[in-house]
Amino acid sequence: MKTFVKIVYIFLAFVFLLYLTIPSTVFPKPPPDSIQSGEPADTEDPNRRAYFTDYTREEVISFYKVQVGLSLPAFLLLRLNYPPEDAQGIIRDQTRSTFLEELTYPLRDSLYINGFEPKEAKDVIWYKGKYYRQKITIKYVQNGVVPRVTIALGTIALSWFLFKQYLSGV
Repeated sequence: MKTFVKIVYIFLAFVFLLYLTIPSTVFPKPPPDSIQSGEPADTEDPNRRAYFTDYTREEVISFYKVQVGLSLPAFLLLRLNYPPEDAQGIIRDQTRSTFLEELTYPLRDSLYINGFEPKEAKDVIWYKGKYYRQKITIKYVQNGVVPRVTIALGTIALSWFLFKQYLSGV
């Protein structure tokens, strides 16, 4: 029984490390028929881009789920919803928002999607002579393989130690 438990544990640890070492995706493409914003606030950070689009919220999220889900199984992808007020801390200060969502693989990279759909006539979005339904801001937060693997190795070692302590107490 002990040998079986060790084999299963080593297999799971290997799968966990493999999951963490698969290369990250590149910055996702913009939705079709969208225009990238050239405003200074939207171009100051290479990991943040803004687009003007006529897509709905669900269409934008579905599009980016496919973009992010190309390298790993889709069932591992988490979709997290944040209050729009958090956009000023996560995306950029003074960011206007009607929704903010995060697509992430646990312990890996995150893609934040902020959308602003005007509710009042004074907020209508005109860019380069065209009306758009919304402005979306995409922020891609990457972390390196070395920190991921370092944390994973510590987690694997600690969980093995705790499991052995649990078995010795039973």
